[in-house]
Amino acid sequence: MNILNIEHISKIYGEKVIFEDASFGVQEGDKVGIIGINGTGKSTLLKMLAGEEVPETGQIIMQNNVRLAYLPQNPQFPENATILSYIQDCEAEWKVQSNLTQLGITEYEKQIAVLSGGQRRKVALAKILAQDFDILLLDEPTNHLDEAMISWLEEYLKSFRGTVLMVTHDRYFMDKVTNRILEISHGKMYSYEANYSKFLELKAEREEMELASERKRQSVLRMELEWAKRGCRARTTKQRARLERLEALKNTAAPVGDQSVELESVETRMGKKTIELKHVSKKYGNQVLVEDFNYILLKNQKLGIIGPNGCGKSTLMKLMAGLVEPDSGTVEMGETIKIGYFAQEEQEMDERQRVIDYVKDIAEYINTKDGKISASQMLERFLFTPDMQYAPIGKLSGGEKRRLYLLGVLSSEINVLLLDEPGNNLDIPTLTILEDYLNSFTGIVVTVSHDRYFLDNVVDRIFEFTGNGKLQQYEGGYTDYLEAKARRNDSVKQPVQTEKKEEKKTSAQTWKQNRTVKLKFTFKEQKEFETIDDDIAKLEEKLEKLDEEIMKNATNSGKLNELTAEKEEEEALLEEKMERWVYLNDLAEKIGLL
Repeated sequence: MNILNIEHISKIYGEKVIFEDASFGVQEGDKVGIIGINGTGKSTLLKMLAGEEVPETGQIIMQNNVRLAYLPQNPQFPENATILSYIQDCEAEWKVQSNLTQLGITEYEKQIAVLSGGQRRKVALAKILAQDFDILLLDEPTNHLDEAMISWLEEYLKSFRGTVLMVTHDRYFMDKVTNRILEISHGKMYSYEANYSKFLELKAEREEMELASERKRQSVLRMELEWAKRGCRARTTKQRARLERLEALKNTAAPVGDQSVELESVETRMGKKTIELKHVSKKYGNQVLVEDFNYILLKNQKLGIIGPNGCGKSTLMKLMAGLVEPDSGTVEMGETIKIGYFAQEEQEMDERQRVIDYVKDIAEYINTKDGKISASQMLERFLFTPDMQYAPIGKLSGGEKRRLYLLGVLSSEINVLLLDEPGNNLDIPTLTILEDYLNSFTGIVVTVSHDRYFLDNVVDRIFEFTGNGKLQQYEGGYTDYLEAKARRNDSVKQPVQTEKKEEKKTSAQTWKQNRTVKLKFTFKEQKEFETIDDDIAKLEEKLEKLDEEIMKNATNSGKLNELTAEKEEEEALLEEKMERWVYLNDLAEKIGLL
């Protein structure tokens, strides 16, 4: 039974069409994931469903006596409110407190104003979920939640018997919770009876059908135009009908495909020394965040940092960036290191400044693999149309501002990229292209993220905060981390003694045995194995060209030194690749791929 109907709605902001004659129906018990590029109207739709905005045409119809609860992206709180005063007007206060405990918040006397953005969202979420409702509207519910809390919310929503409509960038979360996807694209709504993984297949099928229909339309149009050119007269009913059909074919709009963000990695030279952390410790008050941490960031490494909220992830990243000084120990940085830092906090932007001027302040021209491009061209690659470029920043949506901030970071010439919760307020298409960019990025990437899908696609090593400032290292992406942690926990659970002395095994032996049984490529190793032969061939080709350049410039001492230094770096990279090739091929033989 339909609990909610969206009928032929339209909405325009300035000159931007958000919805145009869009319709959608929701059944009782549906769990709907709403996706689309930033600025397409996802949050606007939730606001209209919540009654905070109204469509300019069309209507939204709900069943009588339907109770609705809504969590916006940026919840508002009364001035000077404490957590306790904020939740006291809820009839089921005990439920709120239970939810708060699940979300890791126990100090109810704290003023909400002093809480972090993530903590404020948790307080609002705890209160919303304690209410009685039939329809739950959630705008980016997983932002700022750590892995344990995301799992708790997943279980809550899966067991909830009512209806859920949510905007989220968390693809694993959508896979587990939703049974329908609502895609918003170019003012239209497209419904799919699927979770996120199945949606990708169905969307590809829809777009292929649209393209096939367009090819057929173009074929018929050419035939009709040829007929018209032969000088037919519209004297008969049949001929007039044919001319009318020709006019209709000409006026039919071709399907509009979604644009994607285009990002290209440009190599910036990095010397031998990267970033070295030696016996680094940091605490705030009595809380130890990092304790005696030693690590040297490796060239081309993609490192993920995970752990519960407030454990010190962002602090560790700021220590790496030199934005925070350690209480003890040292952070040493190579002379050639150039850092791009993408913070999770919303950046202060001059709302009156034009979008294009924001980028021009960073760089008038940006280096890409295709050569230098202008700030305007770079903005177009980031889906900022010419009219958007000359609009003030204040007219952008929250997600569009986040995308503009990302553009600014990547427009700088960097070889170390630090990303603190990059998924917050970025749409899925942008995240997908960012993942491809990071996989081709020739420098170092360090990311703090709760987005499990993102971690699986990007990182090759994970550090987990385990408490009291300590970190545990795991190889591979997030799925690899889960499997390794499970093996480690299993080894700890092995009994200390057995009835037969000869059957005793140490935890290390048990872990080693488990590892041998489950031997396989990690997600990143699989991708590396598929491309490493080509990578080696390209390096060998580059070395041959460098040898030719060295011969040509034998009498030019300045150029010769430059080319010799470059050749040494390429030879070191080739040696590293050859070592990886040996390792990956040995592993492939053991797995049975060779």
